[in-house]
Amino acid sequence: MAAAKKAVLGPLVGAVDQGTSSTRFLVFNSKTAELLSHHQVEIKQEFPREGWVEQDPKEILQSVYECIEKTCEKLGQLNIDISNIKAIGVSNQRETTVVWDKLTGEPLYNAVVWLDLRTQSTVENLSKRIPGNNNFVKSKTGLPLSTYFSAVKLRWLLDNVKKVQEAVEENRALFGTIDSWLIWSLTGGIHGGVHCTDVTNASRTMLFNIHSLEWDKELCEFFGIPMEILPNVRSSSEIYGLMKAGALEGVPISGCLGDQSAALVGQMCFQDGQAKNTYGTGCFLLCNTGHKCVFSEHGLLTTVAYKLGRDKPVYYALEGSVAIAGAVIRWLRDNLGIIKSSEEIEKLAKEVGTSYGCYFVPAFSGLYAPYWEPSARGIICGLTQFTNKCHIAFAALEAVCFQTREILDAMNRDCGIPLSHLQVDGGMTSNKILMQLQADILYIPVVKPSMPETTALGAAMAAGAAEGVGVWSLEPEDLSAVTMERFEPQINAEESEIRYSTWKKAVMKSIGWVTTQSPESGIP
Repeated sequence: MAAAKKAVLGPLVGAVDQGTSSTRFLVFNSKTAELLSHHQVEIKQEFPREGWVEQDPKEILQSVYECIEKTCEKLGQLNIDISNIKAIGVSNQRETTVVWDKLTGEPLYNAVVWLDLRTQSTVENLSKRIPGNNNFVKSKTGLPLSTYFSAVKLRWLLDNVKKVQEAVEENRALFGTIDSWLIWSLTGGIHGGVHCTDVTNASRTMLFNIHSLEWDKELCEFFGIPMEILPNVRSSSEIYGLMKAGALEGVPISGCLGDQSAALVGQMCFQDGQAKNTYGTGCFLLCNTGHKCVFSEHGLLTTVAYKLGRDKPVYYALEGSVAIAGAVIRWLRDNLGIIKSSEEIEKLAKEVGTSYGCYFVPAFSGLYAPYWEPSARGIICGLTQFTNKCHIAFAALEAVCFQTREILDAMNRDCGIPLSHLQVDGGMTSNKILMQLQADILYIPVVKPSMPETTALGAAMAAGAAEGVGVWSLEPEDLSAVTMERFEPQINAEESEIRYSTWKKAVMKSIGWVTTQSPESGIP
């Protein structure tokens, strides 16, 4: 019987999904896209000072090995032969920056996470050097100069961490986003590990020219980054190297995408104009713009969507990024203690069904799109003696929806074609109240796939479709139909508008909060 079951399954593909708050390893059937098994481990975030966010790169790597081993054990219990796993894809939190020693394999400092604000003074100093009439950084990278991207984090490490400076001088240093650190480590590390990244991750460093698809000499000189520490840039779907240890030793790693690009692929947004929103630690709305770079007039980023093969064309996307989405739930849990688990917020919000005039702007690390306003800080306003924790919980969920609405408005203005519905994914989409609120506030249907792990699915598709693997077809007729859940708007448009304009009033109050050079840019 077991043999028959094994025969039916056909080729499988694994995906490492290394996010900001957790690591997962998931295994899919490449013919049906069905999720067979997975394992998840939460990752610690360290906040050594106000505005600083760090993680331990070794803990991240260890969590990947643990998730792979545990998932393989679970597959064994299901009588599924792990030798059917033909490829592994990697998706990752994007701008988070790691520098390590290529001789010892040791990180030279903690990973500086995308949310981190310590580089504010670095950004201010650099922006003085950009000529007003020629923002060559933005025209080459599609990105505004911001604390968000890797180049300024790397600059900070070079300026402030002696171990990093010495390693660079002695030609021992390697830089990478999390995908590069993982692929280098998984393919052998100090014993011949492959130092590479893909175009989607490279496009978030601020050192990569999104037109020529290469590291840019002028940008590297502007940020003062030595080019020899940068990884080789590859497509998002090709064999980078083989797993060198663990249960899946010998399996090729053949897909690599930043998490938001991976979700775009996993949501099958292959057509110009298709968009998806991912609700994770932050919130990221990406719209496929095809083979052309569309530059935003309304505060969105231009980024590389994917390049699914060495000889395949590159696709671009417009992206709206919100720093704090799921992170606000984690904050209510860990900092305020008004919920014990993330799932509880739905229960609290349901009890009141309204924020009762309370508005929450979670600008914990400034505001990202469409404002790019580092001076903003989080506020909760409209409080009365009647306000309780349920209203604050509801306001936190509404905040995620309002922030998405701002980005969607900007995207509609840039693209000129309003979206008829919004495709959603990510951990928070299991919250039905959030999904209904989102439909109400956008006033268009919200459509959610029944299998919400689209980030991992996208990485698996890229890995399985790679040349030399070829177990996953990306031809439209072969892509398996996905069952969807739809949330239709239930309030009238006028009420939706009033709530949205009040929210915007709250946002204005959060801006300009940090006025002086804050102590957070100091060095430990």
